[in-house]
Amino acid sequence: MQVLSAKEYEAALRTLNGWRKMAKREAIEKQFIFADFATAFAWMSHIAIIADKLDHHPEWSNVYNRVDVVLTTHDAKGITARDITLAHL
Repeated sequence: MQVLSAKEYEAALRTLNGWRKMAKREAIEKQFIFADFATAFAWMSHIAIIADKLDHHPEWSNVYNRVDVVLTTHDAKGITARDITLAHL
């Protein structure tokens, strides 16, 4: 999997609602807020099944109704098409 070029990265980022570059990492991040813990956890479970099928897993944390998600491709050491695909879900 190849890392996106700077031009591809910027273009892809413009298509992602609410995602932003991380300052000190080659990664993108977004915070999701849900009505309650059960809804947040259900969303995480849904995304986990898809991520497993894509063989691309997010870094994430959950506190009550908040889910913080970080996407990067560790093997490629940067952002790849897999990150963009997962971010569009």
